[in-house]
Amino acid sequence: MKSEKKVSESKIKKRKFRLKSQQLIPLSFLIAILIGTVFLKLPVATAEGEHTSVLTALFTAVTSLCVTGLVVVDTYAHWTLFGKIIILLMIQIGGLGIIAVTSALMLMFRKKISIGQQLMIHDSFNLNTLSGVMHFLVKVFEGTLMVEGLGAFLYMIVFIPQFGILKGIWFSCFTSVSAFCNAGIDIIGPNSLMDYNNNYPVMITTMLLIILGGLGYVVWFDISSGVKRGIKKDYSLFTMMKRLGEHTKLVINMTLVLILSGAICVFIMEYHNPFTIGNMSVGGKILNSVFQSVTFRTAGFAAVPQQSLKDETCMLGLFLMFIGGSPIGTAGGVKTVTMFIVMLNAVSFIRNRSENVVFEKKIPLELIRKATAIVTVSFVTSFVLMILLMMTGNVNLVDASYEIFSATATVGLSRNLTSSLNVSGRIIVVIGMYLGRIGPISMGMFFSSGKEQKNKIRFAEGQYFVG
Repeated sequence: MKSEKKVSESKIKKRKFRLKSQQLIPLSFLIAILIGTVFLKLPVATAEGEHTSVLTALFTAVTSLCVTGLVVVDTYAHWTLFGKIIILLMIQIGGLGIIAVTSALMLMFRKKISIGQQLMIHDSFNLNTLSGVMHFLVKVFEGTLMVEGLGAFLYMIVFIPQFGILKGIWFSCFTSVSAFCNAGIDIIGPNSLMDYNNNYPVMITTMLLIILGGLGYVVWFDISSGVKRGIKKDYSLFTMMKRLGEHTKLVINMTLVLILSGAICVFIMEYHNPFTIGNMSVGGKILNSVFQSVTFRTAGFAAVPQQSLKDETCMLGLFLMFIGGSPIGTAGGVKTVTMFIVMLNAVSFIRNRSENVVFEKKIPLELIRKATAIVTVSFVTSFVLMILLMMTGNVNLVDASYEIFSATATVGLSRNLTSSLNVSGRIIVVIGMYLGRIGPISMGMFFSSGKEQKNKIRFAEGQYFVG
């Protein structure tokens, strides 16, 4: 009897201390960051004549794994080939998700994936159902390799003639992975893509990779199956679009509206600014306005000096950064659908509508609650970190807000502030990047019990006043 009692007690303890997926995902990123920091701190990772402090290695590991792009040292000059390969691997792992990469490696070595591991994949991609998770994962990796490979090939057309075969291929592969994962880190030179702001192949390829990474895998697969079905049944293009899922249609519409409206605003605001697009041709102004609108939302590549943007353009940038890309992709931010649901809920209240409906489909109340929580917590987190950053030194409001919103939305754009931050400032930005990648909501769930807490008694309604 005593032995049976001990066995049962040990089982209870194991269950008690077993971590849930909401806790494992933030922990997995933290462990990967520490491993990346150790690798980058190795002497073989630092170029001759350069010195890498622990904080520099940590900052670079975080910005790589959180696919942000803010850097405190020049990536192209500070790190050796070994260091750059480590950074590239971290960008790829961070873009796809550590849980997803680990599971894919297990599949490659024909290891069995348990239900618990499938649940973690489900949570890491924020899927609605557990059905077909492994098939979804395989499609994600196949699609990612195909798109990154195509992007690298298009870059090679420009980079091989300029840098030679080996360097051209290496620069092309690195830039393609960084653009698709929305990381914004490059190894071409100290000026990001400013030297290519009039090079249509490089600019268009970068924008396409950023947009594809930001659309989300669910949208990819829905469009792919819709096109196949349309070709098989000889549908018109209009019919194909009409038969797409409501999530896909919403993401496509939101993406187009944000890119076009952002580009028009940048074009108007910066038209006469000689330090950005003012001295460019009309074609160059349009190209760079669209690029700035795209990169604002989570990419981090700069085609014009960000410190030279007008304050009103920066304020527009904060809004686009905060929104970010779309769900279940490589982009950051609160996500397009999340922001749309919050805004739609406000409009429905103003118009006295009892339900939130889009594309003739009702949005569940639980989804509205989740979207509201994400937007609220993300904004408060960014606001608090922004104030803390301003307290660390002589950092003005525009630069501090640009830096923090860029960090928490994992964008990677900076008004030339990151490298000049003191130790406290860099730690604040590191926290912002980490929270931005895993989500402040996830960090809150990390410390929660994970159990739904219902009121044991029903309370009478109170009289409160808002507005």
